[in-house]
Amino acid sequence: MHRHPGRRTGLTAALLLAPLAAAWRFGVAYRNRAGFPRRRAPIQDPAGLGMSFEAVLIPSLGSARTKLPGWWMPILDADGATKPAPAVVLVHGWESARDRTLPNAQVLHAAGFHVLTFDVRGHGANARELLPVTAAEFGADARAAVQFAAARPNVTSVGILGHSMGGAGALIAAAAEPAVASAVIAAAPAGPYRLTRLTFRLAHLPIPDVIAYPLAWLTTQQFVRPRRHRVSEVSSTRAAQMYLGPLLFVHGTADDVVPPGHARHLVRAARRARAGARAAGTSTGPLRLVVIRGGGHSWLYESARYRAEVARFLASTLPGGPDPEAAAARAGAVDAHRLPDPEPFSAIEDEPGGFRLLVRALARPGARRSTTVADRAERLTLG
Repeated sequence: MHRHPGRRTGLTAALLLAPLAAAWRFGVAYRNRAGFPRRRAPIQDPAGLGMSFEAVLIPSLGSARTKLPGWWMPILDADGATKPAPAVVLVHGWESARDRTLPNAQVLHAAGFHVLTFDVRGHGANARELLPVTAAEFGADARAAVQFAAARPNVTSVGILGHSMGGAGALIAAAAEPAVASAVIAAAPAGPYRLTRLTFRLAHLPIPDVIAYPLAWLTTQQFVRPRRHRVSEVSSTRAAQMYLGPLLFVHGTADDVVPPGHARHLVRAARRARAGARAAGTSTGPLRLVVIRGGGHSWLYESARYRAEVARFLASTLPGGPDPEAAAARAGAVDAHRLPDPEPFSAIEDEPGGFRLLVRALARPGARRSTTVADRAERLTLG
């Protein structure tokens, strides 16, 4: 009987490399599908909610030619002059736009804050990006907006409020930008690996944990590769460890997009970092977690408790702010509701079966996405 050690070695190598090749193709397909948000231009403006505003263009960090469209909503006196007050920068979520932040703007403006909201690159009225959009881009654009707000007349200090992917970006911005005096993070995912595994679940991909964990690692590496980011640069957990200023996390118990465990993980990371900082003699700001019972992933501002807690925290931590209890009372009294939208906000509930998506991802790694509802259903929406 003749033995063929070379053939056996080749077969063994093929068996070992085939799963790696499939995982690599999956990572590329995932990046091509999940890295480019569906753009949706704002369809409403602050005037519809009775707020005076100025349309502004915010210079993006690293590119003087890139301008992010935004709305500046100042607190005015009886003569129309801007009053001295803190400003709060709002950061929308994935596949969202600045008009979706208007109820939060309405609440904070009523509480006594200037408000700035804008479209993150690749979103809203911005052009489509040529490279995948990550949490690092959300963070860089949020930082640019904070610098822009800090330079406005009669701004005493600047806070930031981000939701979902915008929450991750707000936290990354807070960790990098000294002008951030206080941060509120709502319904944010806790880091890139957890976010990638979360998208597997939302897409109903039939991937057991023993495969999902290493696949999430490889997929995340693929996702950040085109922009040459390190994974740490897109990690909200790392940002929570780095930012030592006033920090409020808000999450709903009924959030079925980003589970509440993500907020608990971020709080634990921030708490450990602050304990170490205090032991080293560094002062830290207050750290709080507010859980909204029955709150879902979106529209937390419809909860009076959310409105009051956010306004109270920002007023108590931003220099030059209004009286915290008065701000909380005014914010809680605002009748804030989601705005009418001709398009469905999320297609998660309509996603196809996991095997179909997995096969499509592996079979068509370079396929571009269409704008049909069926194709949108295959993408994660963290707005």
